[in-house]
Amino acid sequence: MKSNDKARPQRTLGIIGGMSWESTESYYRLINEGVKAELGGLHSADLLIHSLDFAPIGELQAKGEWAQMGAILASSGKRLQAAGAQGLLIATNTMHKVADEVQEATGLPIIHIADTTARAIKAQGLTKIGLLGTQFTMTQGFYKQRLTDSGLQVVIPEENARVEVHRIIYEELCQGQLLDSSREYYQRVIEQLADAGCEGVILGCTEIGMLIKQADSPIPVFDTTAIHARAAVRFLVDKAVG
Repeated sequence: MKSNDKARPQRTLGIIGGMSWESTESYYRLINEGVKAELGGLHSADLLIHSLDFAPIGELQAKGEWAQMGAILASSGKRLQAAGAQGLLIATNTMHKVADEVQEATGLPIIHIADTTARAIKAQGLTKIGLLGTQFTMTQGFYKQRLTDSGLQVVIPEENARVEVHRIIYEELCQGQLLDSSREYYQRVIEQLADAGCEGVILGCTEIGMLIKQADSPIPVFDTTAIHARAAVRFLVDKAVG
């Protein structure tokens, strides 16, 4: 039941954001909208946000310096913990590659984007799913294998398409550019995944949801930003995260 009269206690969630700030802005809006829907009235989300500078992170990604990135995000997590965070959310798919380092540094629960996405897909009874994202997310085990371990069959685009999907993310979406030509390219890739038997497609980069909507796809779209934000709301209002 929604309560407009008495403040219903929330847990405090720390968000490691800024990668990119455009997607972090989407998280902030979606989480606050979700808390308002749950609690009503003037309620808003009890959040702490550390917005990292994405430029050095992007350079480290290109160099494969994941240990250094793990240290940066672990430090961010500890700063949020010191400020009172009771749980953490990493507002990016790719940087979940270092989620274990953040968890080990803080001991706080982390709302894992791949786990929440897998549960959303399985709740619809789907098993064969396409995955779009950065090259790291599409090809490396930290994400794809986690989905597979949950019981999903994961299909990724062929190599040339992966290169272009990745390029569009970094050169356009992360810089706030939403081009019709890129939307059309993503649509063609999704159609190819559907032709390969995929029952749905994961928008496995938190920026892709700014470009691709359900109306752009012949198969169900799983927007990881929206799914992750809903899980954050459940954490904040002390419901089971799923």
